Amino acid sequence: MAAKLRKGDKVVVLTGRDASKQGEIVSVDPKAGKAIVEGVNMAIRHTRQSQASQGGRIPKALPIDMSNLAIVDANGKATRVGFRMEDGKKVRFAKTTGDVI
Repeated sequence: MAAKLRKGDKVVVLTGRDASKQGEIVSVDPKAGKAIVEGVNMAIRHTRQSQASQGGRIPKALPIDMSNLAIVDANGKATRVGFRMEDGKKVRFAKTTGDVI
């Protein structure tokens, strides 16, 4: 099945601690159904100092379930994603505006 949410999409979080926060998808794990969104679902990781990096408390974005994310349309509102054929190609479009994503 084609992916409704992909890397680089601007999304909004629908539920949970970070509800209504917006960010860009950094990576997607389709098998687990999770995505990492920049600046959302942050956790502090304590790391030991090494030659390559400074140690300390480093914030890290953890994966969030893709069912809790919605793509942002041109108006800045959350929308669902649909598929249609245009010029023999399958394209994604925003259900609220009808614009191609």
